[in-house]
Amino acid sequence: MQQSAVPELAHTHTRPIHWVATATAVSGVMALSSLLQPNSATAAQPAHTGTKAAHAAPAPSVEGVDFPLTCGPVKAVVQKKATGDLDGDGNPETVAVVHCDAPMGTPPDGIYVVTRASDGKPRVVATLVDPKSGDTVSDFAVRDKAVVATLLGYSSNDVPRCCPDVTDSAKWQWKNGAFVRSTSAQAHSV
Repeated sequence: MQQSAVPELAHTHTRPIHWVATATAVSGVMALSSLLQPNSATAAQPAHTGTKAAHAAPAPSVEGVDFPLTCGPVKAVVQKKATGDLDGDGNPETVAVVHCDAPMGTPPDGIYVVTRASDGKPRVVATLVDPKSGDTVSDFAVRDKAVVATLLGYSSNDVPRCCPDVTDSAKWQWKNGAFVRSTSAQAHSV
């Protein structure tokens, strides 16, 4: 049998003083931890002063929304969507560009504002562009509490529906309980 190169250390044998020191240290940690307790847990989010967004619900989904669009045998398709707080209530709305899923041609677009009803379900609250106008939407965004879009239209019924020849910039803002469209400088031909 080979002898250990390290001599036995005296402190490797437990003595009553070691148990007393360990018990004292554990008691001290427990006493200190009882003084330093975290705040009690609640199901509510902490209140933040000065911001309405602290309690904002997520933007409403457009899934399953019944858009006021008649598509016949084809379904309505959400082409584009954007979100933002348009009315300043701290909860975002969803703005959707929707058209019929036509197998051919360029179907006209509608722009709709979707918000949450009191039961939490999404619903359409405004039509900014009615598909009956025949316009399509090329650029679209929600910026600075406003909906901005570039509308492509037709100068007459003689222009083929594939090739819009009029471009119009539009901007809608929530004012006095309704969406108000800013008039563009002038619609211009492409």
